[in-house]
Amino acid sequence: MILLEPHNLIIQTTLADKIAKPSSLDVLFVDFDGVRFHLSTPEKKTVVQLSMNIRCWDELVAYGATQILQREYGSLIKQQTEPEYNISLEIDIDQVPTDEESREAFIKSISLFKRNALAAPFELAFKQQKELEVSGGGQGQLMQIHYRDEEAIYVQASPDRVTVIFSTVFREETDRIFGKVFLQEFVDARRQPSIQNAPQVLYTNRDPPLEIRDVAGLRNTDDIGYVTFVLFPRHFANANISFNTISHIQLFRDYLHYHIKCSKAYMHSRMRHRVAEFQKVLNRAKTEVATTERKTVTGRTMR
Repeated sequence: MILLEPHNLIIQTTLADKIAKPSSLDVLFVDFDGVRFHLSTPEKKTVVQLSMNIRCWDELVAYGATQILQREYGSLIKQQTEPEYNISLEIDIDQVPTDEESREAFIKSISLFKRNALAAPFELAFKQQKELEVSGGGQGQLMQIHYRDEEAIYVQASPDRVTVIFSTVFREETDRIFGKVFLQEFVDARRQPSIQNAPQVLYTNRDPPLEIRDVAGLRNTDDIGYVTFVLFPRHFANANISFNTISHIQLFRDYLHYHIKCSKAYMHSRMRHRVAEFQKVLNRAKTEVATTERKTVTGRTMR
């Protein structure tokens, strides 16, 4: 299966090109989950501005997104944000590291702009889990991130785990069936000895999990499903493991629906192939009508 990358390829390639050859720039594009970006050079060719608009910005700020972005980008964050956007970075090409390895690492960090903003509730939950483990009881804050229309991510820390719940809407009946089969594979695959340390995955249709059952405004319809990940301390034991866990789990919803669409496209292609083969069989089965000439006594031909 294809894993979606946490960084934005347009930011990565465009910024690399402009660092190599500065020029005027004005690019608008959209990432997963309706996140809007604007890359531009409003003042001069050697200063690139990157702005981002994400619909759950206020919730992310409440969970510490501003502090994380300040930690990652520092002085690159502009005090005056571009209108209609939530946050802007100002990148001076002349200040970019000159050696290739450092330059690529710098560009990669910029392309993780969205990932770092969405990491806020997860980092806070991991911190709360460690505090609850020491204190020996209680539950952490139930954090809600409404990152899409009618869909949300819920994150809550406990003394021995962090629970992450995705609500996702299946627009079609076939999507719901594919999704159920796909998620069952997560459960079955975890039985293999090599990946028994993977997070536990639970799936429910229509009925929300107990952790969020008291949340106001939850839908109770057949087209909505809830996917629960149970993260244990080993899944965020150090900075590298924590980084990878957050990067992968953020993209789960997009990963799920991407593979549902790929599965449907594959099945449709196989169905079209089978129909074409059946048509060939039917064409070969057609009998040819024999055409014989009959003549009268006088020698005339009858047809």
